[in-house]
Amino acid sequence: MEDIIIPEKKARTFLPENFKVSDWEAVKPYFDDLLQRNIQSAAELRRWFKDRSELEAVLSENLAWRYIKMTCDTTNEKIRESYNEFITQIQPRIEPVSNELNQKALQSPFLEELKQEGGYPIMIRELEKEAKIYREANIALKTEEQQEAQNFGAISGNMSVEIGGQEMTLQQAANLLQSVDRVEREDAYRKITSRRLQDKDKLDALFSKLVSIRDSIGKNAGFENYRDYMFAAMGRFDYSKEDCFNFHEAVAKEVVPMLNDLAKERKASLALDRLRPWDKSVDTSGKPPLKPFTSGNELTVKTIECFSKLDPYLGERIAIMQAMGHLDLESRKGKAPGGYNYPLAEIGVPFIFMNATSNLRDMVTIMHEGGHAVHSFLTRDLELNNFKHTPSEVAELASMSMELISMDHWDLFFTDEDNLKRAKRQHLEQIIETLPWVATIDKFQHWVYEHPGHTLEERKKAWNEIFGTFSDSITDWAELEDERSYLWQKQLHLFEVPFYYIEYGFAQLGAVAVWKNYKANPKKGLDGYKNALKIGYTRTIPEVYEAAGIKFDFSTEYIRSLMYFVKDELSKI
Repeated sequence: MEDIIIPEKKARTFLPENFKVSDWEAVKPYFDDLLQRNIQSAAELRRWFKDRSELEAVLSENLAWRYIKMTCDTTNEKIRESYNEFITQIQPRIEPVSNELNQKALQSPFLEELKQEGGYPIMIRELEKEAKIYREANIALKTEEQQEAQNFGAISGNMSVEIGGQEMTLQQAANLLQSVDRVEREDAYRKITSRRLQDKDKLDALFSKLVSIRDSIGKNAGFENYRDYMFAAMGRFDYSKEDCFNFHEAVAKEVVPMLNDLAKERKASLALDRLRPWDKSVDTSGKPPLKPFTSGNELTVKTIECFSKLDPYLGERIAIMQAMGHLDLESRKGKAPGGYNYPLAEIGVPFIFMNATSNLRDMVTIMHEGGHAVHSFLTRDLELNNFKHTPSEVAELASMSMELISMDHWDLFFTDEDNLKRAKRQHLEQIIETLPWVATIDKFQHWVYEHPGHTLEERKKAWNEIFGTFSDSITDWAELEDERSYLWQKQLHLFEVPFYYIEYGFAQLGAVAVWKNYKANPKKGLDGYKNALKIGYTRTIPEVYEAAGIKFDFSTEYIRSLMYFVKDELSKI
């Protein structure tokens, strides 16, 4: 790859170049300027929006770095205090002023003129929504919620097990679930779940506290429950809770039978009398687990090459992130669980955080997060920060599509043809498994917030009933009732980003459709994908999907057609 050009921050026109976010007093004069400014024309209103966007980008990036550093090292109290300082001392003061700014914009006589310009109608719709749900009483509650939600990462980040005399993070230990030695698999499974169960009461209490806080937030804003509040807060203008329920039903009807077929095949291939939870990740060929890379550096190098083969522009984006130190990929003790791509609003070059341990799932994760990263780059030059804030249904389309369209170049990770086929087969099977799990987590959230006063026993009962609806009937959970009953506790989204999960289901369908187009015509499919991402959030979700040449549809018929396509592709491997 030729020498890459490191992007520079755009010159600030509102804040001084040397401005640093130290405390609220440093920030306040710029909010005061926006509040007090006399706007006399549409051009001045547009300038006002640009200045506000610049201020919000600087604040957003500052908070981002505090969060990134905290998740990279959950043991560092100073870093944790820095993050807490922002969310307790700065953020609560921003929210009421942001509401005043929204009101100022909405009351401007020049707003109608801007509605004729690209992106502004969508942004104005968001402003109207924010103004409608804003309640001063919720500021302190949201701060408390954010502080409490951090505890999930702190609790989970400190979980480790000892196997074979070696201390491992749970992510590292989970690799042993792919071992061809069934005794080793069971030992790893029992140690991992036993370690999780040690903190089940702590996590139950944390979740109960979060549910209570969130229920108050929803009711303060005039909603019957937190679920209805979140549908408004997340700007779900293009679908309803009833659409989610229809998605649940369609998945139960069309996808769960496929899940059963996969489980039957697995049980037969492994020649087992009973298919147990520790048998679900091992390769049915009896071969050792796939190992697409051996280090974080190798993963980075191969990802850059894989993306470059798709399109040189894409590979260069990951190379830029590597050069800027915006990748932290390997699992280690003290690091928060999970993975994310965090957009950095001012520089426009995101940060990828992962817990890679050298398995196939990790390789797919970098493809996923790399898709998010590409999205950040493609929206980098949009006029306003708001235009870049895509809804999750679009953001996850970017990432999940990349998982699939990158498959043509997975030979970079798997030089052996048989291993390449195994990798593709496992990933496509994972798609069949993803939709039921998404439906499980989403339906569970609906139940939780429709019944905020539930007891722990009622929660456990509801989880098991919902889990039973969307899981295969072949896996034997005998004598593992606790392990099954607390499976939900490993799902970060429930604790940290409530109701952010159904998007994976909708986007997975969209990603299969993007891949289908790509398979038919690679150039046209990739162009459609990139064109859709460039739009950011300047059009509705259905319009963004349409730009990619696909539909925003989660009907039974559409799900059936796409899943049959996946099944057909599986049969070709």
